[in-house]
Amino acid sequence: MVSIKSQKSLMRNRTEVTEFLLLGLTDDPHLQLPLFITFLLIYSITVAGNLGMVLLILLDSRLHTPMYFFLGNLSMVDFCSSSNVTPTVMAGLLLGEKIISYIACAVQMFLFATFICVENYLLAAMAYDRYAAVCKPLHYTTTMTTNVCTGLVLGSYACGFLSAAVYIGNTFSLSFCNSNVVHHFFCDIPAVMVLSCSEKQVSELVLIYVVGFHIFFFKHSGTGAQKALSTCASHFTAVSIFYGTSIFMYLQPSSSHSMDTDKIASVFYTIVIPMLNPVVYSLRNKEVKSAFLKVNRAFIFWSHKYLRSLILAL
Repeated sequence: MVSIKSQKSLMRNRTEVTEFLLLGLTDDPHLQLPLFITFLLIYSITVAGNLGMVLLILLDSRLHTPMYFFLGNLSMVDFCSSSNVTPTVMAGLLLGEKIISYIACAVQMFLFATFICVENYLLAAMAYDRYAAVCKPLHYTTTMTTNVCTGLVLGSYACGFLSAAVYIGNTFSLSFCNSNVVHHFFCDIPAVMVLSCSEKQVSELVLIYVVGFHIFFFKHSGTGAQKALSTCASHFTAVSIFYGTSIFMYLQPSSSHSMDTDKIASVFYTIVIPMLNPVVYSLRNKEVKSAFLKVNRAFIFWSHKYLRSLILAL
């Protein structure tokens, strides 16, 4: 039996982790360049699609409605979420491996958790908005007032921030003194938690319960909105992918995770979904198409006018 003195000596000899090594998606040199080009294209579409959606909503007064208010915030969250992870993925593909400091890893995880949780609550708010519009159209204007919409969005950000604080406190309260090699392309919670040399059972239960609450919250809020969601199959598909991968990733103990499988699942909700959302919510939307054509015509008109004045000045 090890004495208390020996235990203290062992604890002193442990070296706490000060940085992590991200292994990235693959170590195959033949795949790194094609994957880099693919993710660069995806990220470019994500940035253009989400920021373009925000710009259209700001510029066109016809889009100043509750639905587009939520959609504008969702687009901004998707842009921030993708920008927090995708550049790290591309850097890992170029460098093969990427060293990230302990603090930078915690910050990335905090931002990732914040954006994912905010998106969870925004999707619930959007489902409620569609339920009110489809199922109770006569009371829609009195139900979805400016104050209600603002409160739902601010509440989404506040709950996302608080939830992320719980995740980070729960993860980084553990000790990391064995390995610093993260078998992932970013600092995801299960991939980092599995490296801890502390007892992880309580932390894993906290993670499962909090994620379970978020998923139950959306499903509960969406129960009455099934009629509204059924009118938009593309929205339902995007939501299903988002929550399907979340359930797969976080509602199981870290010891049960297959890191290679987790990487594939993570690509969907960190990189693919932020690219798909602008397409899902605008591809068949006549109002968005009309706003885009209006802004495009205005841009062409003012560009032509500026060039003409420039030529005359010369």
